[in-house]
Amino acid sequence: MEQFPAVIIGGPPDSGKSVLTANLTQALRERGVAHYVLRACPDGEGDWSHLADQEQVRTLVVPRQWTPSFVEHVCRDLERRHLPLIVDVGGRPQPWQEAIFGHCTHAILLTKDEDSHHAWLDRVTSHGLILLADLRSELEGESVLADRRPVLRGTIAGLERGVRLESTLFEALVERLTGIFAYDAEKLRQVHLDATPVETSIDLDRLARTLHIPHRKERAVWEPRHLPQVLDYLPQAISLGAYGRGPNWLYAALALLAAPSTFVQFDPRLGWVEARSLRLAAPEPSAPLQFQIHERLERERRHPYTHLKGLLPTAYVDYSQIDSLVTPPIRTGTGVVLSGQLPHWLTTSLALTYRTAPWIAVYQPQLEGAAVVYSADQTQPVGNLLSLH
Repeated sequence: MEQFPAVIIGGPPDSGKSVLTANLTQALRERGVAHYVLRACPDGEGDWSHLADQEQVRTLVVPRQWTPSFVEHVCRDLERRHLPLIVDVGGRPQPWQEAIFGHCTHAILLTKDEDSHHAWLDRVTSHGLILLADLRSELEGESVLADRRPVLRGTIAGLERGVRLESTLFEALVERLTGIFAYDAEKLRQVHLDATPVETSIDLDRLARTLHIPHRKERAVWEPRHLPQVLDYLPQAISLGAYGRGPNWLYAALALLAAPSTFVQFDPRLGWVEARSLRLAAPEPSAPLQFQIHERLERERRHPYTHLKGLLPTAYVDYSQIDSLVTPPIRTGTGVVLSGQLPHWLTTSLALTYRTAPWIAVYQPQLEGAAVVYSADQTQPVGNLLSLH
């Protein structure tokens, strides 16, 4: 299959790139346009940061530094992409970091002044990217569409977290992306599902419709309370593949349902990847995966648990490293809460690692709590939402 387009959202810090990206991906999903947002900078915050409480976001987002290995891994992901991409490259890429640009095809510029506009336009030109839109970011005022062809030009206003963009300019930008991402979503889906390395695969969107899970603007609204219904419907202890968008706790629940058989999940950057139990050991200080451990014991609360927060010091861990990753042993007989800004394949691998615990929950910022995804404890049922406060 031909290489899919990869569109950089470029501009200086605080120009509203992440807000624009979040609005674009939401609008494209509502149209059923297959794509993926690749956070190609260490501070990439993900869609959750626009959906969760903003005070909470400020406590969870941790600034990280660019490293050569991070750039190398991002370039590798771009090279082997399985879907059209929107690429967040941050606001201050240095020349050595611009290797990422060479693996992209198009650009949307969002700048605040002439100096930043010239600097970013030079980057786009020097890397031979096709400019789709050249926009001026304004905090206040009205969005104005100045020109549609050949480059979309105008002023876009009100790029604030949590605000839904609605303007003629924004709609024109969505149309432009829809045009270049114009791959048949059903054909893409079938190509991906045909490549599933296990016999039984689950399309999460079709599963949601079968189980009458509520949808909002063509997107399933998964809630922890749906888990008992999901797990009752699906076969247990057989190899499973999961395809499509879903929260981290849903993937973890499916991996634990399949255990001890194989569980694979589709990653738009990597294709099909297998979740695996990690080796129990104290991570070396230089390891790409670190942890904060907090024990909540019986005297402190009704359900004692160990809270494991995964940390990625370099902002990136590659799936090729999975066999060398380790995770710390924990106190036996207590539940486990998993959290951290981790790729789904790592969250599911951690869930499998601790599956002998009485129960396992996975934290999701949007829920402001952790969903119980597995339980052998009748007092902590699957689907329960656990507050960590």
